[in-house]
Amino acid sequence: MCQPSQINIYLCCMLFKDVVGQQAAKQGFLNFYNAHRLPHAILISARDGVGGLAFGLAMTQFLMCEAPSADDACGACNACVKMQKLVHPDVHFSFPTIPPKPGSKAASKHYMADFRNAVLENPYISTFDWLQYIHAENKQGNITAEECREIADQLQLKSFEGGHKIQLIWRPEYLGKEGNILLKLIEEPPADTYLILIAEDLEHILNTILSRTQQINLLPVGYQDIAAALTSRLRLDSAKAHQIAQIAEGSYGHALRLAAESGNDLLSLMKEWFNGIFTNKGVLINEWVEKMAKTGREQQKSFFMYAQQMIAHTLRYSNITGYQAPLTEEEKVFAQKLAARDYPLSVFQHLDEALTRAAYHIERNVHAKTQLLYTSIQIQYILQGKSL
Repeated sequence: MCQPSQINIYLCCMLFKDVVGQQAAKQGFLNFYNAHRLPHAILISARDGVGGLAFGLAMTQFLMCEAPSADDACGACNACVKMQKLVHPDVHFSFPTIPPKPGSKAASKHYMADFRNAVLENPYISTFDWLQYIHAENKQGNITAEECREIADQLQLKSFEGGHKIQLIWRPEYLGKEGNILLKLIEEPPADTYLILIAEDLEHILNTILSRTQQINLLPVGYQDIAAALTSRLRLDSAKAHQIAQIAEGSYGHALRLAAESGNDLLSLMKEWFNGIFTNKGVLINEWVEKMAKTGREQQKSFFMYAQQMIAHTLRYSNITGYQAPLTEEEKVFAQKLAARDYPLSVFQHLDEALTRAAYHIERNVHAKTQLLYTSIQIQYILQGKSL
């Protein structure tokens, strides 16, 4: 599970302005709203860490706000205050859960306090981290048929505060065939009722649901947006933020996990590694292996992903005149010096393959020290033009 206590003061977001990136999606939603053409069943499609839940919450707060501006909720009215605590009586939540005790049935209502805490700590929480948060361990999360019927019954009631009613379903993939129970509700919702579904994998959602909802697709978050958010919200220094943004692959949620778990400067680690490799000093390589073996697997994997990115930039420096890399000055100097060695394309290809395999095996719990040493020797042989 992510470590929310370290970062929650920078994360709590219910406003559009607090969602990292996604300007096109925000404007698309506002265009529908301002044209009075907002559909009552909306499906937000966003891969893990891109911000589907954060975007859905911002959309919900905007719709419930008593005095919204042209492009965001006010953040101060009675409805906004309740939304910021996830306690608005006319906003309902469904999400994957497990039975709270043997013999009982899974239901979101049993976990609302946990859900509020987890999401307020980190609205970019992954489904895996959420299930670990409620101690699911190896149990499969589920949204049951009984819960679907409760949703349908609940939305037939009048709103408590006389405005909209909103049902937010996070990860409708967990509905399975039980989702058919909601089809009539999705197709003909009660007046002033919105259903907002937030998904990561459309292939696991019933076609009958897909065909009845308006999709809003969230794109991977831009590199600069991730770096800026890490700098302003987590108070990371610029160099660290840019390192993490490079390997986050468009996922702000992944960037947050990396920020919470990574304690070492990745460029310094890469310099130490290559110094041992280039000088052919086994003692330096062994020292580096021992140092890296003491870090967590997430950081080890992150290091190899970072090294891949640096090798890719080095290749571009070698082959593209005037190439401008999105790197810090220190990273640029390192990549340019490596590019000056004028390696053939095949070397870069072999380096990329070796680093990919290293990250793959680390993720699958191979013996870390053995993998780190093997990859070091492999990289050394590749740069010397030898076969292992």
